[in-house]
Amino acid sequence: MKIRVFFPFLIVFIFFSCQQDNEKRLIQQQKELAKNEVVFKKISSAWNFRTMNLQPSSQELVKDWAQWRLFLTELQQKPTSSIGAFQKKSKALSKKTEEVLQSIPQQLFSPEFKSRFTVMLTKFHSLEMYLNLDAIPDQKVISLITDINLQLAAIELQMNELVRKNQIPTEQGEADMIRMLDTSRAVKNVPKI
Repeated sequence: MKIRVFFPFLIVFIFFSCQQDNEKRLIQQQKELAKNEVVFKKISSAWNFRTMNLQPSSQELVKDWAQWRLFLTELQQKPTSSIGAFQKKSKALSKKTEEVLQSIPQQLFSPEFKSRFTVMLTKFHSLEMYLNLDAIPDQKVISLITDINLQLAAIELQMNELVRKNQIPTEQGEADMIRMLDTSRAVKNVPKI
């Protein structure tokens, strides 16, 4: 008898409890959508990457570097639809940066140049990671975009510097002196038996 009386109250209680949970979920989803919209607008307004202003002699070095041109093209295309588009773009930029790093031309291949691209690749990986989090830290993303722009400027300056160094003529006997300073050519000390 007690069970018959208790059972309808239990059903009514569960029904109202479920309704309240659904309302709470709906309110929570609306808050998340509003927050994501604000984050999207902030990231969209900050998503401007620096264009390269290379000197004509530097442009001559990279004119046949197809991966570099594809990277710059990818960099200039701005996603406009959603956070998902920014996530896809960051992944594509990471991939393009890896391709550029693997295909550096011999004229530009130096530790300084390669390290700048490695740092930029790390920044793009960080950008991709932050954009794929559930709660996107918009200030960190904006900071990374600024850092990437600084790294692009450093790459541009390094290209121009390498070209400038290559244009400096070598003095007579300089090549011999550099060869003499090379420690790998030194005569090895072999102990006498």
